[in-house]
Amino acid sequence: MNEANNSAKQLADTIVEGIQDKKGTNIAILDLTKLDNTICQYFVICEGESTTHVDALAESVNEYVRKHADEKPNHVEGRENAQWILLDYFDVVVHVFHKDVRTFYNLEELWADAKRTEIENLF
Repeated sequence: MNEANNSAKQLADTIVEGIQDKKGTNIAILDLTKLDNTICQYFVICEGESTTHVDALAESVNEYVRKHADEKPNHVEGRENAQWILLDYFDVVVHVFHKDVRTFYNLEELWADAKRTEIENLF
């Protein structure tokens, strides 16, 4: 693993901690580093129980990553309706879904060729 991949993986792990801090569930990391023509190195996908929870998870990731990795997202999308909030950290893109919306879009299936790591729910 080269240095850029390693720092992206560390960022993904920090993002997971930020999600867990607000009890995000069904967290998955998709490793896109071995795939051609991808927009980033990792997707971190999780879900919340309500739009309020989805918004709180996205805010937790933002604050946690800023505090622990001194990074802030390049772009944030979806805060208005909080069904699917995307935080773009260049090498890592975070998808915070309302659980029903996650099932509908099924990103894991679209990126089925990526190596997938499931993170155990903490509670």
